[in-house]
Amino acid sequence: MNKKSGTSKDAADKLVKGIRRKTRKQYSAEEKIRIVLAGLRGEESIAALCRREGISESLYYTWSKEFLEAGKQRLAGDTARQATSPEVKELRSESAALKGVVAELTLENRLLKKSMIGDGGYEA
Repeated sequence: MNKKSGTSKDAADKLVKGIRRKTRKQYSAEEKIRIVLAGLRGEESIAALCRREGISESLYYTWSKEFLEAGKQRLAGDTARQATSPEVKELRSESAALKGVVAELTLENRLLKKSMIGDGGYEA
């Protein structure tokens, strides 16, 4: 009898955990920032804030650490800005124009060298 009640209890526990996982609240970035800033203001204790928001203190401290690290990286200038599509198009056209100029100058340079070699050979 004990084995049956133990296995049914285990199955019930698994079912409850599965339901809790699926119904767990997902916090948006704005909500996380709001909660972390409320904790940093210090108007109420972290424990009271976490009880009011329905989160664990360890989750609050994880969010707080991530928030401060992101701010530190941003202030240090470690973030690379993504180029927008118009910027990419403009840079590509500028690159193509510069390559054309280099090609023309290289061709002109070669022609001048050949004419100098040819002129020097005839006069000698």
